[in-house]
Amino acid sequence: MSPNTRAKPVAQSVPSEPKGCCTPARNGASLPAASLPPQGGVALNAIAVPGGRSIIGTDAPAIPIDGEGPERRVTLRPFALEATTVTNARFADFVAATGYVTEAERFGWSAVFNGDPDSMRAARRAGSALPWWHRVDGASWHAPEGPGSSIKERLDHPAVQVSWNDARAFAAWVGGRLPSEAEWEHAARGGAERRRFPWGDTEPDDEAAIFCNIWQGRFPDGNTLADGYERTAPAQSFTPNPLGFYNMAGNVWEWTADPFRIRSLSRAAKARNADARQHNEKVLKGGSFLCHISYCYRYRIAARMAMTPDSASSNTGFRVAYDLDNRS
Repeated sequence: MSPNTRAKPVAQSVPSEPKGCCTPARNGASLPAASLPPQGGVALNAIAVPGGRSIIGTDAPAIPIDGEGPERRVTLRPFALEATTVTNARFADFVAATGYVTEAERFGWSAVFNGDPDSMRAARRAGSALPWWHRVDGASWHAPEGPGSSIKERLDHPAVQVSWNDARAFAAWVGGRLPSEAEWEHAARGGAERRRFPWGDTEPDDEAAIFCNIWQGRFPDGNTLADGYERTAPAQSFTPNPLGFYNMAGNVWEWTADPFRIRSLSRAAKARNADARQHNEKVLKGGSFLCHISYCYRYRIAARMAMTPDSASSNTGFRVAYDLDNRS
């Protein structure tokens, strides 16, 4: 395995205050809505998941302000979920068949992680709260780090720089939808199990316990690349969980269908929920290649993040769910 080649775009500090520690949001900037394309794609590698009683959340939250708890019981209908996130190759087929233009392309820029020393110094001078994130003109799904970058050597990697609205459009094209947060957690746990991670409860580390694509080393000063990847890994990599799902921890954040909400009556939670409603924020799950226990401990199953539905970044992707009685 070899690390992805780092592109060298011209970086600018992201202008808006990020909503999460991992990925900045556009803060609800709006574009005219794009219509959903007619169904025409093909569902791939979807795994049927029986319905029934399950759990969501945890009674031992590591980041309580994210609304990870409390644990609660849910009843799920049978559903199917694709074993991997949607790849660049599949997203390219979607664009070629439908002419779809993503929101990052329509905005003309998107958020890119760039932690090299020159970019970090420039962002700090500009007052960026998270100096490794940059607004890069021309960054989009086919140029994830901006002009000069390409997906040609990453066709089997997750499609990134895809907004919630873009993900819904792709899902509709293949006759599916985005999973709910409860469905996503149920699939990641391998059923109604109390697992901290898709593989169990063993904490990954920087040297020997390499179960997923997260940051290894001291964030953001240096990534040892112990897992073999600087950015994304192929969508089908590392050992799948007991149900056969790949990369449900690390690699890329995954959009869900659900609006972001914290289940608490505290004043802070009420204020956060009001802000989430105002900006129509959606839940993302799974963490990304930037997560580390010392900085962004969000590669746990119960962890979550929120972004506005028009936001996109170089560490955000998605997978598709299906109602079993509607699968093509």
